Amino acid sequence: MINNIILASRSGVRKKILDQNGIGCEVMPANIDEESIKDSLLKEKASPEIISKNLAELKANEVSKKRHNHLVLGADSVIDLNEELISKPTNRGEALAILEKLNGKKHQLISSVCISKNGAMIWNYTDVSALTMKQLNSDEIKSYLVKIKDKELYAYGVYQIEADGRSLFSKIEGDEDAIMGLPVKQIKEYLSTLK
Repeated sequence: MINNIILASRSGVRKKILDQNGIGCEVMPANIDEESIKDSLLKEKASPEIISKNLAELKANEVSKKRHNHLVLGADSVIDLNEELISKPTNRGEALAILEKLNGKKHQLISSVCISKNGAMIWNYTDVSALTMKQLNSDEIKSYLVKIKDKELYAYGVYQIEADGRSLFSKIEGDEDAIMGLPVKQIKEYLSTLK
């Protein structure tokens, strides 16, 4: 199995998942304008799955253009609440609004990964998990948010199931690695096919 790739992401959680699974990686963020790309895709009526896949592919392709003959892994996760795309918050007010919107409801978390080489996608996979948030009162939501550091909130979104975020949910259906941002089982299966 190939066990060394470039990760086109700043996500410490994604790097940790790769490390724990014996996949060494160099971190090289893509620095693409995710929000304008999302806006453009939403105007074209793209589904959340297409948006997640396109963002993962763009990140991987962007970095792989600069690093020839290297495998580059791009990843993206989006929240789909009844076909409404929910993005990462840019401030604490938005984070509160997102949690209030998800409160007591079931939503899908879509996690896409793409591996590119020489500027073109060579493999991709999209995982869909279902999460049901408990019905919480306003004070419970606010006290949860107080526990999350700004850096984590803006990097990973409003919940991190690897930390205190698990307490928000009454039901989690899906691959926990994918929910944390990286369906590593499928990545390992693909890398094992390469020489």
